[in-house]
Amino acid sequence: MPLSPTALGKADFTTLSEFRYQMRRFERFSDDVIQTHGITPLQYLLLLHIKGYPGRDWATVGELAERLQAKPHGVVALVTRCETARLVQRRHSSTDRRRVEIHLLPEGEALLAKLAQLHRTELLSLAGVFTIPTVAGEQHE
Repeated sequence: MPLSPTALGKADFTTLSEFRYQMRRFERFSDDVIQTHGITPLQYLLLLHIKGYPGRDWATVGELAERLQAKPHGVVALVTRCETARLVQRRHSSTDRRRVEIHLLPEGEALLAKLAQLHRTELLSLAGVFTIPTVAGEQHE
């Protein structure tokens, strides 16, 4: 049975508020640093999800749409913009010509590596500050 808001105490709301505040601060940092490198936050996420796709260094539009929580046609447009910027390349699969794989190009790899390092440094600076809150009544194993 879900907890009612009245079951939460002041400390719970303070913890949740702090979590959201730190999360938003990180998002703001991320947006600012990404834009100073000439791409949009969505383009950065596309590069990150291609490189970080489990088990391989490429992904399909459908897989990227899931990771970005976006519509496939929007991801196609995003991939096109990244192709124009020479960050990614579409390739037909060698095993299934119907499947199109999205791969990072060297320029995309280099930009992603630089931005990911900046993000990692910022995350490390938040160690002990940015923690996942535990709300009263939750059980963790």
